[in-house]
Amino acid sequence: MAVDDVSLDVAPGEFVTLVGASGCGKTTLLRMIAGFTTPDAGELYMAGVRVDRLPPRQRNIGFVFQSYALFPTMTVAGNIGFALRLRRRPRSEIAQRVRELCELSRLVDLENRYPHELSGGQQQRVALARALAPRPTLLLLDEPLSALDAKIRVVLRAELRSIVERLGTTTIFVTHDQEEALSISDRVAVMEKGCFVQVGSPMEVYSRPANSFVAEFIGTSNRLVGIVGPGGRVVVDGAGLDVPVPPALAGHPEVRLCIRPEHVAVTRPEGGRSAGASGTLVGRAFLGQMIRATIATPGGGCILADVPSEEWTRLDLRSGDKVMWRVQDGRGMVFPLDERGPVTP
Repeated sequence: MAVDDVSLDVAPGEFVTLVGASGCGKTTLLRMIAGFTTPDAGELYMAGVRVDRLPPRQRNIGFVFQSYALFPTMTVAGNIGFALRLRRRPRSEIAQRVRELCELSRLVDLENRYPHELSGGQQQRVALARALAPRPTLLLLDEPLSALDAKIRVVLRAELRSIVERLGTTTIFVTHDQEEALSISDRVAVMEKGCFVQVGSPMEVYSRPANSFVAEFIGTSNRLVGIVGPGGRVVVDGAGLDVPVPPALAGHPEVRLCIRPEHVAVTRPEGGRSAGASGTLVGRAFLGQMIRATIATPGGGCILADVPSEEWTRLDLRSGDKVMWRVQDGRGMVFPLDERGPVTP
């Protein structure tokens, strides 16, 4: 089943992003909203009006495709004004709307160029302007930035959010890029196997994931198996970590522990012993302000730790050095080992 009994309310002017692994149902859901795919069951309402039985042209929806799908024989102005010409709007109105969107999308002086004469970023702006030209009630974006390089994506995603925010356009955005989703969304909806597993603000989804799938999919997480030790703390490889176990899991012999790399503190062993768990440094990657260290654990696993560059210089660690690692302020996330349902502390 591509989409399984999902339910979602999107407020006027809200920017909601759908994320999930390939095949989880994101694009199918988007196509059902647009009217390109007919759902087997359920109802779709826009502004209080049921539209799932209406053809796409009657839903007043703007759609930006992953491939942009620009008309190659039309200029920038021709592409942007296409929907308005189909609606037989006056030429003066079309010209004014095209001029307005070109200014908003930074396409001024490019109106007479054809798509093959534009860069990828410029083509993306044209596709967005074309979708916005008829003032849609809802804008759908199906991975419109995926074909661009990383630096251009960062710039354009901010521009995209700014444009739709200024116009007050309700937007549903599909992406595989988790950083993209967290940076520009009002809410993020995480999908797995055709279902929503969590819908919330970017901060909620990242900091308080509903289950281990969300914790592992959104951002980077260390994934460990531990036991419930004395005092209701998690024990990994025989070392007690300062991570409290939710009361609901107190009777479980084993639990799953997810820890963000930025919540792992690394130190040198002091006098052969130090607080936390032991490990061996086996790799490091320079990330600018951070060094991402890879630490091998006695149990055969690996831990990723993000250490500020200045602190890393002070530690002066080399591959093969023994280290100690711990979880800062008990910020690990504990879930059942045998299921992915949320656990309330």
